[in-house]
Amino acid sequence: MRYGGPPGPRRYAHRALLAATATVLLAAVAVVPAAAVPVPPPALGVPVAYAPVDTPDRADQVRDEQWQLDKLGAKTAWRTSTGRGVVVAVIDSGVDGSHPDLVGQVLPGIDLVDPGRSAEPDPVGHGTTVAGLIAGRNDDRKGVVGLAPDARILPVRVLDEENRYDDALIVAKGVRWAVDKGAQVINLSLGGSGDSPALAAAIDYAFARDVVVVACTGNLATSPDAKVWYPAREPGVIAVSGLERNSDNLWSGAITGRATILTAPASGLVGARPPGGYWRVQGTSFAAPLVAATAALVRARYPELSAGDVVNRLLVTAKDIGPTGRDDQFGYGLVDPVAALTADVPLVHDNPLDDNDSPGVTGFGPAPGSAQVNDPDSEQLGLTGSQQETRWRARAAGAQDDGGSERLWVGSAILVALLTGAALMVRRFRQTHR
Repeated sequence: MRYGGPPGPRRYAHRALLAATATVLLAAVAVVPAAAVPVPPPALGVPVAYAPVDTPDRADQVRDEQWQLDKLGAKTAWRTSTGRGVVVAVIDSGVDGSHPDLVGQVLPGIDLVDPGRSAEPDPVGHGTTVAGLIAGRNDDRKGVVGLAPDARILPVRVLDEENRYDDALIVAKGVRWAVDKGAQVINLSLGGSGDSPALAAAIDYAFARDVVVVACTGNLATSPDAKVWYPAREPGVIAVSGLERNSDNLWSGAITGRATILTAPASGLVGARPPGGYWRVQGTSFAAPLVAATAALVRARYPELSAGDVVNRLLVTAKDIGPTGRDDQFGYGLVDPVAALTADVPLVHDNPLDDNDSPGVTGFGPAPGSAQVNDPDSEQLGLTGSQQETRWRARAAGAQDDGGSERLWVGSAILVALLTGAALMVRRFRQTHR
């Protein structure tokens, strides 16, 4: 008698292959990132694929994902400086100081978008991610650790729930307030296409009071043109572009140009996310705080140095990548915390990036809170600006990390599995009808 199916051993082999095919399919579906599911994505990033609970596995996964720490030689740098005593202002969407990685790291700040706000301090999460990259705690193996883990964060909220703001005067007020509250480094992971006299005056105010100012160059995906964003292109500001994960290649979404000064890791990063979780992020928004953190390390190690000398030290010790010397893609190169802390660099006293031309004070007034509500002169002391000024738009340079390479791998695995399964089914059908 002839049987319709294959002999026993072959039948078992077919079943094993079919089971393996189903397993591959299930595994492929299981690792599809959240961004591939047809639901509205978060404003900034997709959740990392582990739960925010205090387990050794979760902690190691988050920490081990921080490739930028190895890239920048963080452990070696920490032998010399951890940023202790330095205040870094994060002018952004706010900072959630209750996040486990930031508890005790965040100073009282100000909300210039909604001063009476009593809800969460960072409704977007962007500023919290930036703050964690700068000063996330390093007292255990849990969560995100910052490059300057003993620095303190001064939060200034200037971005709204959509992670943008249309009035440069708000950002200018934030810079001025941060300077008056003792910030030694200011991080601006935001920008726009148009210049702003008010923000230029605020930045000049910061320079005059010995503050290092760092800003991102911007992202192609959120910009109408490829020009380096403002205020990154303001003379004297360290304009930071970004690199791809684990490489010296420029991140594909980064804006670069003649104003570019330094580069830092910008993709494949894991950041702190309110209220207590983590997500994958990418963008020059997250390269800039790594340079700001390096400035904090240097300011802690050499408290006598002027802001200009701190800036100069970052430039001359940068790792030259790309074309030899300074170029429009990478600027002076990849920021190098270890070299910045240990190299013998002559004093220059002045900021080598600053043209020393004052932008004046057009459209700029006193820091917020300097005029009393019942002060008869408060109205004339308030911030004002031209119509052109109010059309300036700030936005964050952080984007959703959509895990494109992961989805490509997953898609390939699914295709192979489907083709294999189909081939097995056709073969079995033919054998059955012999």
